[in-house]
Amino acid sequence: MRICVVHETLYTYEQPARGLIQVLRLTPRDHDGQYVRRWRIDTSVDGRLTEREDGFGNVVHWFTPDEPADSLTIRVAGEVDTFETHGIVRGAVERLPDLFYLRDSDFCTADAEIQAFADAVAAAGERTELPMLHRLLAAVHEKVAFVRAPAGQAVPAPKAFAAGTGNCQDVAHVFIAAARHLQIPARYVSGYRKREDEAEDGETPHGWAEALVPDLGWVAFDPAHGDGTSENYVRVASGLDYLGAAPIRGSRTGGGTETLDVRLKVEQSQASRQS
Repeated sequence: MRICVVHETLYTYEQPARGLIQVLRLTPRDHDGQYVRRWRIDTSVDGRLTEREDGFGNVVHWFTPDEPADSLTIRVAGEVDTFETHGIVRGAVERLPDLFYLRDSDFCTADAEIQAFADAVAAAGERTELPMLHRLLAAVHEKVAFVRAPAGQAVPAPKAFAAGTGNCQDVAHVFIAAARHLQIPARYVSGYRKREDEAEDGETPHGWAEALVPDLGWVAFDPAHGDGTSENYVRVASGLDYLGAAPIRGSRTGGGTETLDVRLKVEQSQASRQS
């Protein structure tokens, strides 16, 4: 499937912001499940856009405006060919040992309640990784109701678990924390998801999880939707949790109150529909 993405993030500042730095994890890489045909990042103000790679193997851009800015728009547009791999992620850039993803992180620590929940899931059937992960996927999807909410408002896994509701980041964090408690390496993934019924318009980027399965490698799970991933997904970045894979993180001096608006369209290309 050929997926077209147009993603705009608009910042408006009460006063001109100085010392503005935006860290962008907005560029996907090729792997066995996707091929990036074209991809471009544009900004509404002049500045320096520097590309590098982080410790997780993500493509990262640092953007610094030349002058103080009272507004900033970051626009991403591109096309990605995706292929059905049944959620198995192979050929991705891997910079860290698999066991690194057993580490607790700011958003993915399992408290006593999540530990008991994970233990109950493990005890409910076959105790090999793939069956346990599928049971965990269904259990988290049932326990933590997915609600659409602005990106960047993620909360730690114990808080989302106790509330029984959360955005895609929160639901993924609960899944990851529980998997790590069961000694299964797991990580957070950010990207885009094309809905089956229509293009996403006016929504935010998506987030899900990957867990390590012996003999298969990394396998993707989307607990927000209670399913694995498919060719409807574009994988962009990964990390221990949302903080390591957030599409945009930034800092600034001054500027007063900030207003954020996100516009997103993810759809199948017309050429792909007709082929």
